[in-house]
Amino acid sequence: MPTNHAVAGLIARLHDPQYDRWASQIRHTGGCRQPIHLRGHVIHVDTATGQRLHTYTTATEPDGVLRVPCKTRRATRCPACAETYRADTYHLIRAGLTGGKGVPETVTAHPALFLTLTAPSFGAVHTRREKNGKPLPCHARRDAPTCPHGRVMSCTARHGADEARLGEPLCPDCYDYTGSVLFNALSPELWRRFTEALRRRLAKLAGLTMRELRDHVTVSFAKVAEYQRRGLVHFHAVVRLDGPGGPTSAPPGWATADLLAQAIQHAASAVTVTIPAFDNRPAETLRWGTQVDTRPITTTGELTDQAVAGYIAKYATKAAECVGTLDRRINPMEDLAALPLRDHARRLIAECFRLGDLDDLADLRLTQWAHMLGFRGHFSTKSRHYSTTLGELRADRADHMRDEEINTGRLPLFDEDTVLVIAEWEYAGKGYSLGDALLAAALTESRSTDSGGVHE
Repeated sequence: MPTNHAVAGLIARLHDPQYDRWASQIRHTGGCRQPIHLRGHVIHVDTATGQRLHTYTTATEPDGVLRVPCKTRRATRCPACAETYRADTYHLIRAGLTGGKGVPETVTAHPALFLTLTAPSFGAVHTRREKNGKPLPCHARRDAPTCPHGRVMSCTARHGADEARLGEPLCPDCYDYTGSVLFNALSPELWRRFTEALRRRLAKLAGLTMRELRDHVTVSFAKVAEYQRRGLVHFHAVVRLDGPGGPTSAPPGWATADLLAQAIQHAASAVTVTIPAFDNRPAETLRWGTQVDTRPITTTGELTDQAVAGYIAKYATKAAECVGTLDRRINPMEDLAALPLRDHARRLIAECFRLGDLDDLADLRLTQWAHMLGFRGHFSTKSRHYSTTLGELRADRADHMRDEEINTGRLPLFDEDTVLVIAEWEYAGKGYSLGDALLAAALTESRSTDSGGVHE
């Protein structure tokens, strides 16, 4: 129910003489929940004559600011901007499979696999398993052992797909929270070592040296990280074999999908990261889980280029919310018991704080990344030659918007080679007041009218 203060703000905005311009700004943000406020100006000057051709200043804008989209990738913070990020990621991934966006259509003939690398086990958790479409008991054991904490390590429940217990340890006191946090923190390094080991294995299978391999094959990939309910990340990736020139050149005949699958399986089982002993905990070796899935990407069936691109793009806008944590940094001074956290996530965050205080693990920055349960890598990454970039997609969109402004007369047509652009901007806040949030939601047909976008 809107408060009196929010309603008063809404009425004041509607009666503002600059309301139409304010509404135009809001529509141009595309429904952004927390638009960035900028203050400044842009001047276009003819370099030959010194004549000022065009001037834009926010001094005449409503509230003296220009509102632009926040461009976050997180759907929990801004669904509208996250949808743009998801769509861009979709086109980036699909272009690497079917061509387009600067990638030739001949790339469809290059061997490509959809890869999933999982995390190892750090303790038994409640899980949902199916057989022939019917759920199976979670952890049914006839002679289930009793753990040192007095819990029987068995669960005969047939969990529903959205059940809250999924991912929760059967015994939280037995679960290796330290190992979980360290795996998340070091998974980006495991991925880097995996890509190196993959190239080495391909070279060995082909009877080539690493230097010779570069003259025959380029390994291209695009990956995304996904959180499992137990709070561990695993990676989904498209891995493709190209010729030495990238997607514009065909790989040699011996570079097949079967050869790539063999190399992936070997590399995934071979790479490790060793953690030296610390805090009375012995040295430990981390590796990928035993479930390594490689499947060919086809033009028909379940795993098409569209399905793969959609799957990866979907996870590019998510973070650790499914585990029951927050989508913001958590200060070590905050009371974890008072935060709306799932108990399993709360224990993982507490372990991040504990390990973050140890000098031996300072480089992992676990305190700063506690809200991500230790993971500090990029959610969505790609190799240089896979396809286009997000920056290029955004530049194309900006050029399209600029052309539209010129065609509609809002911006004069310049010869860019003879015009100097002088711009000066400063940050002036973000989000909405309560009244503006209600009105913006109505203007953009947004369903979000909560205080998550309140002006800061």
